[in-house]
Parts: sequence; C-alpha cells; structure tokens
Amino acid sequence: MTTTTAAHPEAVRRKIESWLAEQGDDTVAMALRGRPEWFGEPALTVNGTTVRVVPCPTPLVARAAIHDLPAGERLVLLTELDDAELGDGVLAHLSKHTVRPIDPWDLVRQAFGVAFLDPTLVIHGSWVPRGIACAARRDGWPVPAGSVLTREHVLRHVSAELLGVDAGALDASGLLQWTTDATAQMAFLQLPADVVEGVSGYLTETVGAAGQPVMAVVRAGHGVDTVALGLLAGILWTADQRTAVAAAAARARLEPRFGGMRLTARQAEALNAAAESWIYRMFDGEDEGRHAALRVLHRAEEIAREIDMTTLLSSSTLLPSGFAQRLRQFADVVRVALPAGGAASAAPAAAVRRVQDAFAAVEAHRGAEAHRVEVARMATRLLRWLASPDGPPPATIDGAVRRHVGDDGWVDRARLDVFVGDRDPAVAEAYRLLHNAVDARRARHDEQFAAQLAAATAAEREPGGMLRVEDVLARVVEPILGTGRRVLLLVLDGMGVAGATELAESLSSAWVELTPDGGHRAGVLAALPTVTEVSRCSLFSGAIAVGQQQAERTAFARRFPHGLLLHKGGLRAGAGATLDGDVLAALADDAVPLVASVINTVDDALDRSTPDTVVWSKDTVASVRDLLAAAGDRVVVITSDHGHVIDRGPDSRVVPSPSSENRWRAVGGPLGPGEVAITGSRVAPDGAAVLLWREELRYGPRKAGYHGGAAPAEAVIPLLVFVAGETSVPGWEPGPVASPAWWRERLAIPGADVPPAGRAGRPPRAQPTQSEQLFDLVTATPQAAPRQRRDLADALLASDRYATRRDPRVPITDERVAAIVRALVDGGGRATLDTLAARAGVPAHRITGTITALRRLLQVEGYPVLTIDPDRHTVHLNQALLTEQFELEPR
Repeated sequence: MTTTTAAHPEAVRRKIESWLAEQGDDTVAMALRGRPEWFGEPALTVNGTTVRVVPCPTPLVARAAIHDLPAGERLVLLTELDDAELGDGVLAHLSKHTVRPIDPWDLVRQAFGVAFLDPTLVIHGSWVPRGIACAARRDGWPVPAGSVLTREHVLRHVSAELLGVDAGALDASGLLQWTTDATAQMAFLQLPADVVEGVSGYLTETVGAAGQPVMAVVRAGHGVDTVALGLLAGILWTADQRTAVAAAAARARLEPRFGGMRLTARQAEALNAAAESWIYRMFDGEDEGRHAALRVLHRAEEIAREIDMTTLLSSSTLLPSGFAQRLRQFADVVRVALPAGGAASAAPAAAVRRVQDAFAAVEAHRGAEAHRVEVARMATRLLRWLASPDGPPPATIDGAVRRHVGDDGWVDRARLDVFVGDRDPAVAEAYRLLHNAVDARRARHDEQFAAQLAAATAAEREPGGMLRVEDVLARVVEPILGTGRRVLLLVLDGMGVAGATELAESLSSAWVELTPDGGHRAGVLAALPTVTEVSRCSLFSGAIAVGQQQAERTAFARRFPHGLLLHKGGLRAGAGATLDGDVLAALADDAVPLVASVINTVDDALDRSTPDTVVWSKDTVASVRDLLAAAGDRVVVITSDHGHVIDRGPDSRVVPSPSSENRWRAVGGPLGPGEVAITGSRVAPDGAAVLLWREELRYGPRKAGYHGGAAPAEAVIPLLVFVAGETSVPGWEPGPVASPAWWRERLAIPGADVPPAGRAGRPPRAQPTQSEQLFDLVTATPQAAPRQRRDLADALLASDRYATRRDPRVPITDERVAAIVRALVDGGGRATLDTLAARAGVPAHRITGTITALRRLLQVEGYPVLTIDPDRHTVHLNQALLTEQFELEPR
C-alpha cells in the first residue's frame, strides 16, 4: 500500500460529475485512491443524484458501505487499498471494477473543457490542481481560445479567482488595490502553502518588479500596509549622500515588514511608482477614495515614526510630513536671506536664489496645502523685491503714485498673505521676520509718499499727467463717451491698488485690459482725508466736495443727465434675480451712455470682516461679476474712492486724539511720530488736516481695516479699463504685463550654460525641472551669462534654417524672437507667459498667440523645441534641441 494524500472535496466532486456523465455506467459505486479521510458533507447532490462519500480504511468498511447504501443513491469510496486488498466481491460493485486514481490534471482539463495541457504548466504549475480545487468556482472557468490550455490562461484565471479580483486587474495597480482588502488577504493566506507559493510566484512573474515585494509584504502579514510601505520605499531607496546612512538604517528596520526580503533599487522604485499611482487615483475619485488615500498617507507616517525615519520625509512628494518639512526648510532659508543692514539694504541674491529653490520644492509636493503654498510664493516674491537695492525717493507726487502702482501695491498684496502667516511656529517666525523687513522698507516709502503728498497739496500744483479722483470723469470717462462708446463705471469703495491687482487677474481670461496709449497702468490720487464722504463725492462731483449718496446722485445727474448711478440699494433685486430688471435694461439701452455703480463689498469688509484674507476677484465681489456679465460691449472702467490699511492686531497702536476718525484728525497740537499735516484746497472740508502715514497707527476704535490717512495704500486708488474682445478705444491700447519683474521672474542664476546638443535627428534626454531639485544652486562665472545669451539668440536669427522657416503670414519680429529666447535662457529654459510678454513687449492678452506662432517657427521635423507646461502658464525651451535642429554653434 502506498501513501496517498487527502482527497480535496472539489476534486472528488469533479470526479463524480465525470463518472455520472459516462454513458452505460450504471454501477452504484466508485472507488477513488486517496487517504480515507472526508471532511466534507457525507452526501453530495450532483446533477440531481445523491452520492455518499465514505472513507474506507478496510475492505469490511467498503463492503458495509455498499450493503447499506439506500436505494437510488450512489457511493464513492475513499481508500488507500489496491484492487487485490479490496477483493473481487467489492470490485464487482465498482465502476470500471478498479480503484480509480485522482489525477489532479484531470480536474484541470475538466474545469477548462480542454483535452491538452501546455507542458510548461504541468512542469511548473504543480499547485494549479489544488488551486482549482480550492477556488471551487461554480459558474465555470473561461474556456481558452484553442484546444491547448496555456500556462498563462490558467495561471491568470486561477490566481485571480483565489485572490478574489478580476483577471484583468492582475497588474501592479490591481494588486495594490487588492492589498487594501484585509479579508481577501486573510482568505488567501489560509490556502495551502503550495498554492500561496504558486500564486505569489506567478504574480512576481507577471506584475513586474513590484510583484515580489508586494507578495512578500502580504505573506509577512503586513499586506494592508503595502501602499504605505511603497511610499516609504520611494524615500529610502533613493536617498542622496547626505541621508545615505540614515536611509540604510531605516531600510534595515523596514525589512521585517517585507518578511526579511531585501529589495533591490528597481523593486523599490517599481513599488513606489505603483503606490503613488494608487494614491493619485484615489484622490481623483470620490470622497471615499480620497479618505482612503489620506488614511494610507497617515499610516505611512506612523510607520516612518516606528522605524525612526521621519527626518527623511522631506523628499516625499506625497506625505503630509514631507510638505511640512519642506516648508520648514523653506522657512530656514528665508531667515538666512533677510537683509541685515536696515530698510535701505538689499537681501543677498545668492540666498534669495536658495529661497527660490526651496519654494520650488514646496510647490512640487503633491499633497501641498494650496493656501500655505501661496503664502510661501508671496514670501519668495517679497524676498526678490528686497534683493533689489532701494532706489532714490521719488522727486514728485506723480512719481510716488507711479511707484505705488508699479511696485509697492504689489508688495502690499504679497505682504498681506505673509502677515496672515502660517500655523507652524517655525514657519510663522520666518514670516514675521520677513514681514518686519518688508515693513521697514515700505514704511520708508510711506514716509516719502506722505512728504510729497503734503508738499504737492500745499503748493497747489497742477496735476500734469497725474490723475486725481476729481479728474476721473473728465479725463477718463467723458473722452471715452465722446468716441461713441458706452461705459460701465464701477466704483469699488475702499479698494486699493493691491486688491485691484487681484481683481484684474480674475478678469484677464475674458476681458482685454487697456492702458493709456498702451503704457503702464495709471494710478489715481484720492481726495483728502481719504474717506468716502470726501473722496467719493469728489469723484462724482468733479471737484473736491463733501457729501453722502444724495450729493453724489445730484452731481452725477447734473453731469450725465442720461446716465444711471446705482448705489447698494439700487443693485438689489427680488428673490431669484442677481440684478434688478431696471439695471439690466439700462445696461442694454443704447440711450443710457453711462451706467455707474458703487460697490461697497470691500468697504463693508473693513468694518465686519477680515479683508487681509480675502482674494478680491469677480467671484468674491459678486456685483462685479454680475454687472460685467450684462455689460455687453460697454467699456468697463473700474476705480475706487480710497484704499485701506488693515488692522495689525497686537502690533497696532492707538494714538490719543479727540477725533473719533480712524486715520485723520483736525489740525492742533504737535505732530507725533507717523503723522503729517497737510494743507491745501484738496483737503476737505477746511483745507487742513493731520493724517497718519504709518499703517499700524490709528485714532479711532478698532476695526478690521482703516482709511482716512496719508499712506499710499489709502491715498492711491486703482484705475482699470477693460473691453470685451479686440475693440479699440482712442487713447487706450492693450496694456503690457502689469506685474513687476520681481513678482513673476526668478532671480537669475549667473552663468547658466546652454546644454550641449544631442545626436542628430534625436531629441536629447529630458533634464530635471527646477522643481525636482531641492536646494541645488547652480554656480558659474557671472561674466559668461550675457555673452552666451546673446550668442544663442543671435546665432538663431543668423541661421539659414531660421531664414527658410520664417513665415511672412505670421508676423513675429526677429527682435521679439530674440527677446523670448533670451528670457527663456535667463530662466534656465523656463519662463512664464507674463515674463515673456514683458520681455518681448507683447500686450499681455496676445502673448499666447505669439508663443503659438513661435512654436511653429521653431518646431523642425516635429521635435518640440518650445512647449507649454500643463499649467498653461509656463513655457519651456529645449535649448539643446534648438541648437541641434538649427545647427547652431554658440561662440
């Protein structure tokens, strides 16, 4: 007698099905060779027939089972006895009169309905019959296309069935999704050891480099952490020299979770890629998926703490701690970059470039919190501003206004975000120090502005080219009306230059901004003190005046008898409508040349909200959005009556005064620090007042924001003009990019070299983007940069291929081509559309078309010399490919 294995219930059932299907076999019993053990049901129903399964260790048991078999039933004997041991009396009752073997491959053939097996399956898949028996699939197995059952066909379907997944999901993505199901993993691990080993081997083979580590984690009992471990693997197996020792120690502590397996760099990379893909897919799905992804990220951080690798997480582009560490590293370099010599000193350029690199790492983090990234962006911009030496004070009030519109208003926008700060104490401290450094320079500018304002007001100087609030109707609105164009005038009470930069950006996608003769934006000087009753009434009166809404309406009606002026109440509509029907009718009426609307959203926020945290856009100022939607072909003029300064919280100071006004008082008594006395006809109502110019000071009760003083944030108001489409307005042309260079452009790295060309006919290998490098600072000889930039642009324009590709139907001048190429080289091959527009002198709204034309010009043989990133805002120049395709030889 030979030793046999226990018969699997499914294998027995399959043999019974085959036996019952045999024609002419009416025997009542069948003997199967197997261990006389049975743990299944004693009686099976197969195709309507009851079949009893009886273990038979001796011939007597076999005889008794045959003798006691109820009528109408059939019998299966499980025995290790051979024919001679059973005897002729038993064999006479058995099918085929012999003990049948249980050929495991018969089960495979029967399951898949084929007669022939792939030989490699029999040689290398000994676990398959047991796996099929364990799967117990009731709805049948997929029949192969041919007559031979291939190894791939059976292994894929059996493995998928045992895992409980679809056969089409047996890839790295599907396998990682399976690891999130703890119940499915437990069921898999309870299978016979050879089946577990066989499935694991197949998955290792078919899934790729990630398959073996995934199955190692599962078999080690940590399967639900597979994605989390994959994220950590991406950190530990790609560590640089600075962290190599710590990473090696952490890898050793991580190995037990892989069952002692030592991952190769290729396996770690593949596992990490699959894990990151799973996270991205979850974040792109429904809320449940996003919550699952967050749970995995937090679990990865727990494991990182358990194996003492939290200091390495900054290289992760997904883990929340990685973002936090990158932000702290950013804060560290911000502190180093602060100017050390007072308000007039500049931040060190090399340190600011390190800040730029650190910010690129913060921005590149896929799990970054958008609002914290935006504050870091503003901090980087402010440091670039501080990196430029402070110029001489403006010689006139007109120059002071232009400085605020062109630079300091943008500074105010950025420092509001930095003032709001960050919740991380280390980052918050860096922002506090930066804010103080910016404030020191801005306070110096504010003092210079106040001095010029006082001098110009007292001297009663003619405004010249400068606009005053009382001149806006006569010098802006009426000339536009005189050309036959209708106008929509929006007066955003309380909006300063900083808020206007945000509003203008929100309108740029649908409207074209015009500026005087296509030059820089103009600013408007408010009436004094910078309060609504004076400045807004002066706007509508055309002269310095004091009054409320009725005075404004009277003055407006006298000047524009066919116009319509709307205050807050006039905009309100009944339920279901955003604008009153009469307002919509007036906007559409050709007989109403001017519709003017006062919008109080910003001014209201100064009393009841926190204007420092609001992004002023068409979406946050609903009245602007709705009025513009109904404006039709009207020229839209947007201005204000005064700006504002925000409350500085514990840093603010109250100056004793008998006045209840926030930022101005009547003349009397000595001037204190931060005060300026201003006299002249532009000061209402009595021709003299004392105004505060230091932003942190106030006289009156505490509010969210204040106005009335002489700071340029209050006294300089914006002027924006927009049209729909390419319509022209005499005296107004499409404007250039409004932002200053430090706002949009990285501080250039001196001496950046043009990469060498690749082999002819092939694009060179892509280089890492700046965001992929944490704190690397490229250094070279500063004197080399200007010559090299000129050579590349000049060599391009002088090349024969460039000359043959120029298309006279797409007019883009050589000067603009050279300017764009130089700007891109300055930026290490990358620049924003705004930067390129500014460098090439192209109106902001036309730069996209210019880049499209340049792409066609430079794209030789289909190779993408010039591309636009998915953000649709950044242009990339492949300098090596440009050199190769145009056969340039930089000198």
